[in-house]
Amino acid sequence: LAGPHRPQDLRSLGDAREASSPAARAFDDLPARPIAIAAITSCTNTTDPRLLIAAGLLARKALRLGLAPPSWVKTSLAPGSPAAAAYLRRAGLLDDLEALGFAIVGFGCTTCIGNSGPIDPRIEDAAAAGARPVALLSGNRNFPGRVHGSIQESFLASPPLVVAYALAGDFDHDLTSDPIGQVRLADLWPSAEEIDEAVAAAVRPQDFGEAFAAAQASPEWTALDAPTGELYPWEPASTHLRPPPFANPVAPPRIGRFTAWPLLVLPDDITTDHISPAGAIPRESEAGRWLIEHGEDAADLGVFSGRRGHWEVMLRGLFTNRSVRNLLGPDLPAGETVHFPSGERMAVWRAAERYRCESEPVVIVAGDRYGMGSSRDWAAKGPWLLGVRAVLALGFERIHRSNLINMGILPLILPHALDLGAGDRIAIEAPGDLIAPDADIAVAVLRASGRRQAVLSRAAIETEFEVRMLREGGILPWIARADD
Repeated sequence: LAGPHRPQDLRSLGDAREASSPAARAFDDLPARPIAIAAITSCTNTTDPRLLIAAGLLARKALRLGLAPPSWVKTSLAPGSPAAAAYLRRAGLLDDLEALGFAIVGFGCTTCIGNSGPIDPRIEDAAAAGARPVALLSGNRNFPGRVHGSIQESFLASPPLVVAYALAGDFDHDLTSDPIGQVRLADLWPSAEEIDEAVAAAVRPQDFGEAFAAAQASPEWTALDAPTGELYPWEPASTHLRPPPFANPVAPPRIGRFTAWPLLVLPDDITTDHISPAGAIPRESEAGRWLIEHGEDAADLGVFSGRRGHWEVMLRGLFTNRSVRNLLGPDLPAGETVHFPSGERMAVWRAAERYRCESEPVVIVAGDRYGMGSSRDWAAKGPWLLGVRAVLALGFERIHRSNLINMGILPLILPHALDLGAGDRIAIEAPGDLIAPDADIAVAVLRASGRRQAVLSRAAIETEFEVRMLREGGILPWIARADD
């Protein structure tokens, strides 16, 4: 297994439950750490058919022994291709999976990116009261709150292990020693020979090409109404697609000498999910209220990953992942910060707008491994919309570092953490003639007391092309000007 918060944290099967946070007690008819979601996802079950075949064989054995997941476990199967459905059906395993609740809910990204849908209301209530529900999925991302807003701990597992945990229903269940019903995991686990036999009988390489061709010929796909012409006809009232401000040929570069307010100060391991969530849009959130005010159904606001074409929605979702800790103030809720000239607490995007109206630059300060996780472009586009001119961190994830530069935002590596207090500002001297790969950039913390603390940072720039992108203001303005 891997988890409960990062995909690189590998755990042996017997030790996994010790890595999860303990809960104080059980709640009603639920265990203290109920398995809320058990999902076989598209990431891991198409490239190697053996994994999904193994899950189907385990399901078949469980059915024959009269086993089933407890009622609170939400189960699902979302293959990456209809080819997976074809070989499971040919092997006779699709019915077995469906009988345990692992029916196909769609193809492609679902649970991994926050499209799990609602979970059992009993688990929602128990989570609010202190229970620690857990998600099991065969995906590759498990950052806090990504799978579901009420689930902070998720473990990545192979498809057959997902089925086994669904049958147990309780993450405190030790699958290496505790029985599932009246049997052990070893009694359910398919042998290599059983898997080989099923794969040989069921898997046809041509299934993948045939599935692709069928999708291309889908009447629903071909019947979609799409505009024609050289320019897209933007719909002003659309809540899904609006022209973004960052596709602007006159956007000025953000490098230079400036003194900025810290918009957020963040700890280590801030992921792209923390920066720009992908999951469900809560109706009471800033983004949810905006959508409802613009005519959307409060019961069906969708997910942020489905609103990526609308910058107003995405702006209001920035840094609202419930596990974000902004160190600028004590007990700041996720998505909020302090506007220091006034001392007021407010939503991050509102503070950014206020700083912009006051012509005050802003930066983000973070710890190590900033931007790890899925390399989503919105984790860089969002800070651009907030007016961020630089991100100062102890270290950057490599793709996110590149994405920041391509949005014209300067990534600076700090030699040590900055201890920032109320009213402290940051001065950066990064004029165009100083910008170069690995260049030393002078930074100073201007204390509210009047004291100045000098820090020598390093530009997280690797190539001359990246230097050019910063001087151009980012890749999108550069492309737009080139077209002109």
